[in-house]
Amino acid sequence: MSSPPYTIPAGFRVDRTRPAGKYPLLRVFPGFTSLPPFRRYLGDLATHRAIARRSFVHVFDGRGYMYLAPREIPAEIRRAGFAMITSPDDEICIGRSYLARGGALSLYLDIIHEFLHILQRKAGRELWPGLKVAYVDRPTEIEGYAFSVAEARRLGVPDGYLRKYLDVPWVTRSEYRRLLRYLGVNPPRPRATKRA
Repeated sequence: MSSPPYTIPAGFRVDRTRPAGKYPLLRVFPGFTSLPPFRRYLGDLATHRAIARRSFVHVFDGRGYMYLAPREIPAEIRRAGFAMITSPDDEICIGRSYLARGGALSLYLDIIHEFLHILQRKAGRELWPGLKVAYVDRPTEIEGYAFSVAEARRLGVPDGYLRKYLDVPWVTRSEYRRLLRYLGVNPPRPRATKRA
């Protein structure tokens, strides 16, 4: 998804040249801890900065968005036959093509969302409750998306862009509409039908 001309904070930088491998978070996203949303994470700023310094980005070959590596492959992912990087570390995974060509705004919203997941996990929150809770109904996901949407709105990003950003391939249409409702993002207008 390419970024429209919305202004993102000047301090947001991405090292798009990284080949596949594991890197310190602040090498791939230098200046991340000085971004405005970083100061809005709940808790102690110094602790969050220390966590960021100890966190990693795992760039993997091929396509793929951004996610926090689970400690082990969740059952629903295993059953679906998807590959997923696991790690005992706080490691945010990102597809090489998305890192190299993804829109700056999407990368910005994703990294602040995924770092919030690191903080949630540090607080003992369950990120992968299994099939008993749909992805869009997980409190941790709703919080992550709400955090990114609030930052997008602070930057003046309209709902049209947010609808595209939130339209991810791993949710059904009804789950997508539910996510929009949870986040207060206006749904797309129904298409007008032509009269005969």
